[in-house]
Amino acid sequence: MKISEAIFAGSSTRVSQKPKRKLPEFAFIGRSNVGKSSLINMLTGNGRLAMTSSTPGKTKVVNHFLINDSWYLVDLPGYGYAKLPDRMRRELVETIRDYIHNSEEMAVLFVLVDSRHDIPAIDVDFLSELGENGIPCAIIFTKTDKQGPVALQRQIEKDCEILSGTWSELPPMFRTSSASGAGRDELLDYIDSILKSIK
Repeated sequence: MKISEAIFAGSSTRVSQKPKRKLPEFAFIGRSNVGKSSLINMLTGNGRLAMTSSTPGKTKVVNHFLINDSWYLVDLPGYGYAKLPDRMRRELVETIRDYIHNSEEMAVLFVLVDSRHDIPAIDVDFLSELGENGIPCAIIFTKTDKQGPVALQRQIEKDCEILSGTWSELPPMFRTSSASGAGRDELLDYIDSILKSIK
């Protein structure tokens, strides 16, 4: 798949406020500084589509981007921001849960994981909850350019072993680098295959 057009279509904090045009949605979520905005910009070929920041919690709403006039790329707020006030953290959790559980158009939720470190408990718990609720998801290992192929493979195998404690069959997995563009074609081809299956 080639992305020829990516247009901001609106922000919301509740599913009822989403863009009225019903199209398949592919949502992206991850912890603070996992590289979500950079990945979205890399996928769309637009370096300024999603705002990147070193400040945790930059995304506080659900952002819809209309892609090729045929599907939405959805940028969700992150989770696990320890430094945010309790009230704001609760609001973000409510916004995320409302979208994940109530958006009928969501085809896949991509969960981003930093490939350089052991997958943290908060990611394991979040993915387990998705599995328990039958929410279609996939894992994207980000920042794969930051270490060599042997170390990367070892780390991903370790993460898969950790996840196997709660998953009988692991969800689809992708390896990406926003710096090198690695994984872009594989990810877009996966999205394209789901779009074709929906049609």
